[in-house]
Amino acid sequence: MRDIRRSSRSPRRSRPVFAALLGAAALLATGVFASPAGAATATADPASFWTAERMRQATPLDLPTVDRTQVKSPSLAKGKERTVAPTLPGALNEAGVLAFPHSGGPWTGGGAVVSTAGRVFFTYQGRTASCSGNAVTSSNKSTVITAGHCVKLEGSWHTNWVFVPGYHDGQAPYGRWSATKTLATPQWTASEDINYDIGAAVVAPLDGKLLTDVVGGQGLAFNTGYNQAMYAFGFPAAAPYDGEKFIYCSGTTNRDFLLSNDHGMNCNMTGGSSGGPWFTQFNESTGTGLLSSVNSFKYNFLPNRMYGPYFGTDAQNLYQTAQSS
Repeated sequence: MRDIRRSSRSPRRSRPVFAALLGAAALLATGVFASPAGAATATADPASFWTAERMRQATPLDLPTVDRTQVKSPSLAKGKERTVAPTLPGALNEAGVLAFPHSGGPWTGGGAVVSTAGRVFFTYQGRTASCSGNAVTSSNKSTVITAGHCVKLEGSWHTNWVFVPGYHDGQAPYGRWSATKTLATPQWTASEDINYDIGAAVVAPLDGKLLTDVVGGQGLAFNTGYNQAMYAFGFPAAAPYDGEKFIYCSGTTNRDFLLSNDHGMNCNMTGGSSGGPWFTQFNESTGTGLLSSVNSFKYNFLPNRMYGPYFGTDAQNLYQTAQSS
């Protein structure tokens, strides 16, 4: 999760939209490099690197600020509405009914979301860092959706990238799933445009099993419009949170009227929650929904409002590429 701030200083580099951000959360780690297609491929298994202590110590990252005049809000490519249903293994632990709207607090219910969502860990510029992510229904049963800056930031793809579903208190109850490939939308890959801050990872089998056969996969929705009732989840690691608890927000979203085409929701989650899922049609009793955005950024002058990218045609194409990998 990043902050966008007003600034009169000259930018360190010219970059549409993304450079207006301050304070991000990231993820990934060893031996990942960018391919011509804009993907990153792991060259080693980083799972053993991420001990309980390293996971607890992983921190969110900061991003530079630029003059807000550098930021433009381009039109989004939109197509036909499409939804993908959740896929769930075994019986569900049902959740209790929680408050709506809610500006941020621990998810005390159960349901599928406690196993499909998790923390993402990676190495960025020599630092161990964290984001959030979520397993989704996919043909390869191995796809995780997160934020673009949780796979690539400041021109570099993260390394040692792992997904830890169901993370809590330094524990990995479903294991550490190492990425074999990380990807992002073309706009994020090319210029880190905040309107397209969407990333994906394909993870390797663990103990001979595929990710969604173990934890399940949430559904997805593309081109479904604005002003939606949504639930957001993540593992914020910056104060007042510490990354050890699973936090949620809920409310009716509105389109950003400032610098982006994103959805906006009242939410006090902080750095480390980046990439956590936003669901439409979320069912509190089963913990299932349709992933329709991810935690992306905040304006520093609106600290209690989170923004997430619109899932249009480019997000759908990213999903198709990931699930076909």
